[in-house]
Amino acid sequence: MFVHYVSSDSNMISLLSSRMNFWGYSTINFFSPMTRYSSAGTRNCGRDAINEFKLLVREAHKRGIEVFMDVVFNHTAEGNEKGPILSFRGLDNSVYYMVAPKGEFYNYSGCGNTFNCNHPVVRQFIVDCLRYWVLEMHVDGFRFDLASIMTRGSSLCDAANVFGSPMEGDLLTTGTPLGSPPLIDMISNDPVLRDVKLIAEAWDAGGLYQVGTFPHWCIWSEWNGKYRDVVRQFIKGTDGFSGAFAECLCGSPNLYQAGGRKPWNSINFVCAHDGFSLADLVTYTNKHNLANGENNNDGENHNNSWNCGQEGEFASIFVKKLRKRQMRNFFLCLMVSQGVPMIYMGDEYGHTKGGNNNTYCHDNYINYFRWDKKDEASSDFFRFCHLMTNFRRECESLGLNDFPTAERLQWHGHAVGVPDWSETSRFVGFSLVDAVKGEIYIGFNASHLPVTISLPERPGYRWEPLVDTGKAAPFDFLAEDLPGREVAIQQLAHFLDGNLYPMLSYSSVILILKPDLTSCS
Repeated sequence: MFVHYVSSDSNMISLLSSRMNFWGYSTINFFSPMTRYSSAGTRNCGRDAINEFKLLVREAHKRGIEVFMDVVFNHTAEGNEKGPILSFRGLDNSVYYMVAPKGEFYNYSGCGNTFNCNHPVVRQFIVDCLRYWVLEMHVDGFRFDLASIMTRGSSLCDAANVFGSPMEGDLLTTGTPLGSPPLIDMISNDPVLRDVKLIAEAWDAGGLYQVGTFPHWCIWSEWNGKYRDVVRQFIKGTDGFSGAFAECLCGSPNLYQAGGRKPWNSINFVCAHDGFSLADLVTYTNKHNLANGENNNDGENHNNSWNCGQEGEFASIFVKKLRKRQMRNFFLCLMVSQGVPMIYMGDEYGHTKGGNNNTYCHDNYINYFRWDKKDEASSDFFRFCHLMTNFRRECESLGLNDFPTAERLQWHGHAVGVPDWSETSRFVGFSLVDAVKGEIYIGFNASHLPVTISLPERPGYRWEPLVDTGKAAPFDFLAEDLPGREVAIQQLAHFLDGNLYPMLSYSSVILILKPDLTSCS
């Protein structure tokens, strides 16, 4: 489990004047928790903050919650060669940073400098740091920010410097991606670190993209950025993604199976702290980052988002209904995909950041979890997310240790057993044998047109609808205790009697196979 506008001029000035490093991605001391995140602050020379962190971990463990640290070993807070001298800069630049012959800093991180991760001194420093957080603080794992930097060859080094012995060719170009990076090797084979969970953000700001190819020793998982991009494209109705979408639903075997990894090596996500929130993903086609003070030049420009017809929060009732439907589609997809689902904090109630996709500098309501919004009686999306999360937990087939095969999974199009993988296909359906539920049918209609689908015929059984994102809440999820549930199902009987089901445009469904109590014995 992972846990993270239209405004008046006066509000904008207030936001600009209060900007600060909210995310904490500019490290100075790698062995200390940030005191600003602690209620103890700097009390007792910061020791109370350390004890507070230990207490947090202990209490989380009591409740069955694992604690992961988002660690940044790709750069420090010292900027480029003209930056401030805070810790490593000026001590020995050529050891701790990737530097050019004339002293300029390489910038694969996008933050002015690049930590020289595969230098012998630096890689031992990183391993010692990670071991400290495991042995002393008892964290359960790490997510490595811009982890591809940790696979780049160190600055001004030769093979003897990097690997401990000479090799053919000897001289390595600074920043060259290494097939077996010494740092990743050390972490993966360390007796302490190999037993915790290791997650790579398998790309960097210098253009190195390693999703599916990150050096892994069969124990590293990855933030699956390809899952995010494909799912966003398919759900919003872009042609040409039905086949890739099906791969995502299966845990991305196209990325991980050949290398000996499993579905759990794929950390599936639609949204993260870095980018649009889920609500903003369906509300804004363009980023709105003026409050960051950089003339809207910061943040990602290629978000694969869609505002559903109107830009911004103020929209017609039709557009707002479609947005809610799309949010449910995204969440349902995340919950029925093989692999490990990751949810951005606040997405479960529809948190908005006003279209800002780079909120690193806002220590205010833009980033805060809004308990008032989560607790609103009208928060039907929170109910949906809660029920979908429980459904995934109940199903044996939605968290497999290996990739599903034809013995368990059958693909469908509008017709049973006839999937459509063509460029213009916007429908993907599949049935899945489940040891607990019996059999499940899941379908996604990403078209702007409604469809009527055929369901697999199972003599002695009938399909019963459970989830339909095209229905208004609370009938989007027909929980057992829902008043009027039987009437809602009966209204679809004339379709279900013929093994058919009607789907609205931009909707997804889950049906469960049940014994047909009306059939003759």
